[in-house]
This record gives sequence, C-alpha cells and structure tokens, in this order.
Amino acid sequence: MLNRIIIHNYRLFQDFDLSLDKKLNIIVGDNETGKSTILEAINIGLTKKLNGRFIENELSPHLFNNKTVENYLSALKSGNNPILPNIFIELYFDELPALNFLRGTNNSLREDQVGIRFSIAFNEDFKEEYEKLLEDKDNIKLIPIEYYKVNWQGFDGNQLTTRRMPIGASFIDTTTIRLQSGTDYYLQNIINDDLDVKERVELTVAYRKLKERFSEEESIKKINNKIDEKKASLTDKKLSIAIDVSQKASWETHIVPHVDELPFQLSGKGEQNSLKIMLALERKANETHVVLIEEPENHQSFASMNMLLRKIKEKCNDKQIIIATHSSFVLNKLGLDKLILIRNGQYARLEQLPKDTQNYFKKLSGYDTLRLILAKAAILVEGPSDELLVQKAYRKKHGDKLPIENGIDVISVRGLSFKRFLDIAKELNIQVTVVTDNDGDHDKVNDGYKDYVSSTIKIFFDKDNAARTLEPQIMKCNNRETLNSIYGTKYEDSESLGNYMAQNKTECALKLFDTDIDFIIPQYIQNAVQ
Repeated sequence: MLNRIIIHNYRLFQDFDLSLDKKLNIIVGDNETGKSTILEAINIGLTKKLNGRFIENELSPHLFNNKTVENYLSALKSGNNPILPNIFIELYFDELPALNFLRGTNNSLREDQVGIRFSIAFNEDFKEEYEKLLEDKDNIKLIPIEYYKVNWQGFDGNQLTTRRMPIGASFIDTTTIRLQSGTDYYLQNIINDDLDVKERVELTVAYRKLKERFSEEESIKKINNKIDEKKASLTDKKLSIAIDVSQKASWETHIVPHVDELPFQLSGKGEQNSLKIMLALERKANETHVVLIEEPENHQSFASMNMLLRKIKEKCNDKQIIIATHSSFVLNKLGLDKLILIRNGQYARLEQLPKDTQNYFKKLSGYDTLRLILAKAAILVEGPSDELLVQKAYRKKHGDKLPIENGIDVISVRGLSFKRFLDIAKELNIQVTVVTDNDGDHDKVNDGYKDYVSSTIKIFFDKDNAARTLEPQIMKCNNRETLNSIYGTKYEDSESLGNYMAQNKTECALKLFDTDIDFIIPQYIQNAVQ
C-alpha cells in the first residue's frame, strides 16, 4: 500500500516528506497547517483529480507554494531570468506484483522504487512566448500557468491513464459531499440487485398510475379548465398541466431516501454526514484501496461518532485509511500510535508511546488530548482550583493577559494522568509546565518525574511537606484576615478556615481569581508562570 508521499511546491508545502502506516493514519494540526492539503495531494496523485474534476480544468497560479512564488517574483524584480517553479507529488508504494509496472527511477530520490509522479511543469513548447513575456517583467504578478502542462506518470516514466491506474481512492469530505436529488446510489443498488424484473415492472406501473391519477383530481380539472380558457393566442390546441409520464421522467429520478419517514435532506446534520460517509464508502468499496476522510466528526455526538468509527473500520478493514481531524475523540478512539501531527510544515508521530499510555487514552476518550498536542505551550494542573490560581498568577505577571491569549493552554489533568500527557509532550517536544501538589512527600514527586524533566518539560511544586495541597499553601502565604475578606467569612481560627477551604475548593478559587484584594500566590505557582 501507500507508504510515503513527497510534496514539492504544492500549496502550504515547499518540501514535505511523509511516511505512512499501511493501515491507519490520523492527521491532526491547527487550522491552515496543511491537513487537508495532504489528503488533496494523495487524491491528486491517485486520481489526477482536484475538486472532483481532472486537474487540467483546475489549474491555477494559487496552487503554487506562496514562498516559492515570492522567490520567483523577487528574482524577476532583481533583473534575473529565474527558472519557472514546478509542482510535483510523488506517491511511493509497497512491493506488490500488481504494481510492479510502476517501478523505476523517475522520482526525486532517483531510487528504484514503485510509485507515481504527478507534476505541473513548464511546457517547453511555450518557450518563445515565455521569453517574450519576460520583456515586460514588471507586469508579471503571478505564475503564468497558461504555459504549464500536467504529467501523470509511473516511476517507470510512462504516462498513466485512469484506465491503467491500479489503485483506487475515495476522498470523502463531509462538508462537500452532495447526494443528487432522486434516488441515491445505495438505494439504486438495492433496487437493481435485489428486485427481479417483475418487481421492477410493478414498481414502474404503480408509479405511472400515481402520476396519471393526478390529472383526475377535481381541483386539477378546474385549474386546467381555467388555463385552457385563458390560452388566448398561444395555441389553438388544448392547454393543461399534468405530470410527465414519459420514460425519461421515470420513478428513478423522483424516489428519494427517507430516514425515519423524513426525506434525507430534512434529517439531522449528524445523521446526514454519517450516511454520506457510509454511502460514499459503499459506492466505491470494491474499487477503493485508499480511503481519505476529512473531519468525520462534523455534527456528531460522542455516541454517534463511536458508531460511525466502528462502521468505518469494518467497511475499510482491508483498506488504507487516512483521516484528517480536529477531534480528540477520533484521535483517542482510533489510537494515538497512529497520530501524525502537522506543525510548521513538519510532522511528528506518537507511535513510540508506551502501550499503557495509548490504552489509557483509548479508554478515556473524553480527555482533550488535542489541546495538548496543538498547543504552542501548555501548563498542566491537578484540578479546577489549581487552574484558576495559575490563571490568576499569569494575569498578574503578564499585564492582565490570560495564558491562552499568548498561546498557552492551561489544562486540568487528574494527578495520576500527568505522566500520560507528559509521554505525549516528550515525544512531540512540546513546551509543558506541570504544577502539582507535593502530597506530603516532595522527594517522591522529584523521583516520580525525574525521567521527564528536560529543556521542554518543567515540574513545579513546593518542598514544604506540611503544606500538602493548594489550600494549605494559600494559608501559609496569607493571613486569616485577608482570606476572610476575600471569601466573605469570619473564621477566628486557622483550622476552621482550612476546613472551609478544603470543603469549598472551587468556590474559594473563584473568589481568589475574581478579587481585587491583594493576596500572595504560592511561590511555586509564581515560578511556573514566569
């Protein structure tokens, strides 16, 4: 199956080289990082199509990487005659007898491999026209795409055709799939495959009778009489309205699928998207080897998404699946080991994660792992109270700005889960700060995190074992009068105040976050937000 893709000068990627798993690949990344571009590039390489049309009909200067275009135009302004940039997409395949005819060295690596090379390059037949264009360089604002040609070849150097292409692809985007009016493909297949000739004739006759009865309705007769009376000079013949009963207007174009007695187009968005995906897979199941799915989570609840993922895996059991998603649920459910994180034109994987960490996130799929994966930097805390104090400390330190305003996500993670998240951060080299309690044994905390501390992972806690958690830490830094003023309480001894804080953790933290009264935040938290 497809094991590697190389993209050169296409959209966001100047030079991008990605290895692929033969079964499942989950591509995640922030907006505008190129997730969709990768799916699009694979589809172009396998089908020579963009937006459902052969790419010759979709050629545009805007297909070229912006930086590449800027370099070309800059060279022109400097008085040079730069070589026109080209685009190429190369797909590399596993060794399979059916694909051996694609073997050759017609690739950027100059290696003897099995694969496909798609390119958009300058057509030398237009050399004279291009040289004439260069006489007025100041007016060249875009790549002159009119002088380009498309090549679709195997690594053997021979041109490919759709008939000769042995690998089929399904590109499923739930935001763009449209089911035409009338019967959808799946319903049509049921009718064609499961109804015999007699049943099909009976269906046609019943439909024709239904249309013929339309003209027999009294209300329609009255309308036709009125139309015929007012035909004036239009025609000497009788004029009326009726349903077309000719062969071209047969039942196939008017029967529509219903879901729980509602026309498909009026059913819920989640139901529509699930059906769109499954119908698209059903339609191309026999001819598809690579399935590309864009954001399957659209309009799906967790329960619906779980069912849809199970159906996708069952339907595509013998196919290679490549999914682009923003959903932690999709990511966790299908497996973090299949993650491909796209960031700054590069990618990283989580396939080296410990097995117990992978299993942990699969079971607890509600955890928002993508918040960590996509964050510029993150602060991990033990719960809502710690999160509020960290936010308060950060705001005091950084000019009334919250961490998220600087791209730093504060994520509440239950204590025993810290290391699971740090396994991800370590593998992807994400800047992470951990703020944790010492739980009465700071040496144990030191030992527990010693394998994680690095230039990108920092652990902050207080060494006073007597102040085990956040509330005692706050009391250690502030006098009772200050805390009573903030909480609106009147406790006269520290023990009673401490009990109140322990029993109302989140409420007390909210009051600390909102107060204008000056108080001292524990030093280890201040250190964490420097």
